[in-house]
Amino acid sequence: MTLAILWFIIVMLLIAVYYVLDGFDLGAAILSPFIAKTEGEKAALHKSIGPVWDGNEVWLLTAGGALFAALPPAYATSFSGFYLAIMLVLFGLIIRAVSTEFRAHDAKWRGFWDALFFIGSLVPALLFGVALGNCLQGIPLAANGDYTGSFIGLLGIFPLLCGLLGLSTIITQGASWLAAKIEVGTQMQARAAHARSIMQVVTLVLVCVTTLVFFAAVGTPLGEGASMVAIVLGVVILVIGIIGGFIAGRKGTDLKAFFASSAVCVALIILFAGSVFPDIIISTGPGPSIDIATAASSDLSLTVMTVIACIGVPLVCVYHFIVYRTFRGRIAVEE
Repeated sequence: MTLAILWFIIVMLLIAVYYVLDGFDLGAAILSPFIAKTEGEKAALHKSIGPVWDGNEVWLLTAGGALFAALPPAYATSFSGFYLAIMLVLFGLIIRAVSTEFRAHDAKWRGFWDALFFIGSLVPALLFGVALGNCLQGIPLAANGDYTGSFIGLLGIFPLLCGLLGLSTIITQGASWLAAKIEVGTQMQARAAHARSIMQVVTLVLVCVTTLVFFAAVGTPLGEGASMVAIVLGVVILVIGIIGGFIAGRKGTDLKAFFASSAVCVALIILFAGSVFPDIIISTGPGPSIDIATAASSDLSLTVMTVIACIGVPLVCVYHFIVYRTFRGRIAVEE
């Protein structure tokens, strides 16, 4: 059971890292029609995320692989129940990658590829939050763990609010990243900083509204013990991140504002994990919820995975350190 809990934490950690890193990629792409007006500004935006976006997506694959190997029933239920939503996410990520490559070699169709770049980033950014909102609210499961609802059934008020909250934080991430990466004094950098200020307010409002709806409509009881500790920790980090983001934005310390918005993303995942623990997917019936104890792989499998993770994760972190260090600094907007 100890290894099962460890891998529940690892999966949540992988999701949080993906949320932070690919969040600013998606957010920058969503903001591209509003912030990057000229071809030089569009080139600067792509240059700010170009060296890192594909490496950031690896964390999503890693999270999915860890869920598959460590907690296979949860993987089966989530990937089958959210099948259409997951396919839309995958198509969105594929379209984003294709549009990024093609716009650089097809000047005639750049407007078309820019539109796909925006759409391919907007859809995943929205649906990630919707999926987590459904896991938190609960979905109808059969006795064997199969999802018995429909795609429309996943679009309730609370999941949609979670989707909007996730979208808001991702756009804030993108604006904070661009404000920290684009050369100071340019109109593009000023637009990014202004967008960051607006989205910080929007995020604060959505946090309050989503919390009220959670207690009023969902009514999921808060946990005890380690779960309650996680919730308290998440609330503390969330408050610090929101307040710190406002302060850093006012002072113009762009990198600190980016770290503050990243803290908000991490806090939301901690709150999610603490709220569902020890369950992974909450059931509204007639079947039982999928919890850590029933979903975990054998101790041997989890032990082998733990050894591999202790070797592989540090190597990936070293890779990211080298890449971000190599491409550090602000980017000039050329004519």
